[in-house]
Amino acid sequence: MQDGRAPRIKNRAPAAIQITAEQLLREAQERQETAFRAPKQRVEDFEELHEYRGRKRKEFEERIRRTRGSIKEWLQYANWEASQNEFARSRSIFERALDVDPRSVQLWLSYTEMELKSRNVQHARNLYDRAVTLLPRVDQLWYKYVFLEELLQNVPGARQVFERWMQWEPDDKAWQAYIKLEERYNELDRASTIYERWIAVRPEPRVWVKWGKFEEERGKLDKAREVFQTALEFYGDDEEQIEKAQAVFGAFAKMETRLKEYERARVIYKFDLSRIPRSKSAGLYASYTKFEKQHGTRNTLENTVLGKRRIQYEDELAQDGRNYDVWFDYSRLEEGALRDLRDEGATPEEEEAANARVREVYERAVAQVPPGAEKRHWRRYIFLWLNYALFEEIETKDYARARQIFQTALTLVPHKQFTFAKLWVMFAKFEVRQLDLPSARKILGNAIGMCPKEALFKGYIELEIELREFDRARTLYEKYLEFDPANSPAWIKFAELESQLQDFDRTRAIFELGISQSPLSMPELLWKAYIDFEIEEGERETARSLYERLVALSGHVKVWIAYALFEAEPIPLARAVREDEDEDEDEEAEVKTVPGDPVLARRVFDRGYKDLKSKGLKSERVALLSVWKTFEQVNGSEADVAKVDGMMPISTKRRHVDEETGETIEDWDIVFADDEREANPTSFKFLQMAHAWKTSQAAQNLGAAGAGSKILSGFAAASTSHTRDADSSSEVASSHGDD
Repeated sequence: MQDGRAPRIKNRAPAAIQITAEQLLREAQERQETAFRAPKQRVEDFEELHEYRGRKRKEFEERIRRTRGSIKEWLQYANWEASQNEFARSRSIFERALDVDPRSVQLWLSYTEMELKSRNVQHARNLYDRAVTLLPRVDQLWYKYVFLEELLQNVPGARQVFERWMQWEPDDKAWQAYIKLEERYNELDRASTIYERWIAVRPEPRVWVKWGKFEEERGKLDKAREVFQTALEFYGDDEEQIEKAQAVFGAFAKMETRLKEYERARVIYKFDLSRIPRSKSAGLYASYTKFEKQHGTRNTLENTVLGKRRIQYEDELAQDGRNYDVWFDYSRLEEGALRDLRDEGATPEEEEAANARVREVYERAVAQVPPGAEKRHWRRYIFLWLNYALFEEIETKDYARARQIFQTALTLVPHKQFTFAKLWVMFAKFEVRQLDLPSARKILGNAIGMCPKEALFKGYIELEIELREFDRARTLYEKYLEFDPANSPAWIKFAELESQLQDFDRTRAIFELGISQSPLSMPELLWKAYIDFEIEEGERETARSLYERLVALSGHVKVWIAYALFEAEPIPLARAVREDEDEDEDEEAEVKTVPGDPVLARRVFDRGYKDLKSKGLKSERVALLSVWKTFEQVNGSEADVAKVDGMMPISTKRRHVDEETGETIEDWDIVFADDEREANPTSFKFLQMAHAWKTSQAAQNLGAAGAGSKILSGFAAASTSHTRDADSSSEVASSHGDD
């Protein structure tokens, strides 16, 4: 090696003779030196034996002299003497060792084991007696002592040892061993007495349960019941003690179940569950549920499941008290339980207790007021108050309490920041149901004055209309529109009310006032309602004037389409004419109508097309032409259809220069025949012939030249424009340049 590095291997070729790992291990094993073994000595006569014993004793004495506190050395010395059948010497060494460490359990066990091997039973008894007297808390010594006495068939002696042991109040295993001893010799009364003494020393639930099971197994059922009843009296009515004794209750109930005393078991379960908090009795409740599933009736099983769900809800609410969904489920659970009790014919006391449970849940729920003053936190919470009030009104018939609930809820809501119209309206309807109409109006009036809202106006108006107080409804509509004059649905509802009251002049005045409002939400709804009203009244001229006003105001393509279709459709006769004819004819006869005028409709389509064309709205013109074509197919001749079809555009590519990049790009564009005729009269004829030729070629290639639509004077329809190939596009592009 150089510089501490591994030597460099020059020849990396494999060796001629290979060796395996097995051979390496075998050679290593063969080359190991054999371990030193002391030579075996053979004693030929007593003289050599005495010499050997003397030498060994001298070695042992020297070792214990050097390490006097080492129990291991003492044990080796004593066991060697015992192996030489020198028991007196072995006892002497053990006694000397006990003088050194009298509390060594191993020393006592080895000493007694030596005596037992040499069949010195009385010596072993004396040693065990000395050991347990000196070390009474070492259970192993007691177990060995008892085992020795029972092995010698000295049952009274074993019992006497146990009695001495029990005076020290050992752990449960010792008591159990004593009881098993008596059971082995069929001394069951003695075993029962031992259980009683065990309970006096250690009154724990598991000991009571073992005693009860013991009495049940030996057939003393009355004694077993007495044991469990004594246990229940011992623990008393304190909540903590009863919680601690759940195992006793469970074992008592299960014993009664095994004895087919189901009513006794049910009473035991209910007694315990009624005194322990629901959150701490989950295990016992599970046992009760299982019992009811096996041996209960339908009603008892439902009550058990009800209690289990109560525990589940309480656990969830303990984690989050403002989980309103859980409160809703909890309240519905209690209300359902109340209704089930009524269906089963419960006593008034039981029904009152169920009512109290429902009220308790609602009171706890409404006490969880949302934090902050944001409405989104209150949306679910306010329904708890509403459900509470409905419960008191419908289920308990306590109307004063329901009224108080509504008033408390209204006091709680911060109306300056937000309000809930449903709360006000439901309170007012409650007062109406109590035949207190002035209070209902006062409630809604206060709501509108304090926090005006659209839903409040709607609810108040709906209430007055149901009461047939139309003058009050009119006044409310006026206040509503003063509050929100841009609300188109409000104007429409007001006009519909007047129309239902047959006051058509007021209806028209309301519509006129509504459409005159400058900031108006969704004005198209109001215009449509006004026009539909005039059409229903049979006033075609008035409706036509409204369409003219709307066209002048908006000029939207939908307005032109509706205007044109209105001119073509029939409308009912004027109301005055209808009323005169209804006096002479049957009421069930169909309403006579005045037919429309397709010529006027065609003029409106033409006007609309020109107006949209002047505004440069291409997609709107396509929509108008599509409806116009459908109209002509129904009401016009082939020439009219051909005329409209000739006005249909095509989609084509156009080249233009991008202003930002300066590059020539191609875009799809809608091209109308009349636009091309006006813009490029020279190239229009050429473009028209190119399209006709292309169409005829496509028809011949498909073998259906006569099946296609005939060549019109204008362009082909825009629906087939995207299938044009590059030749047609290039023709249009070359004829128009960079337009």
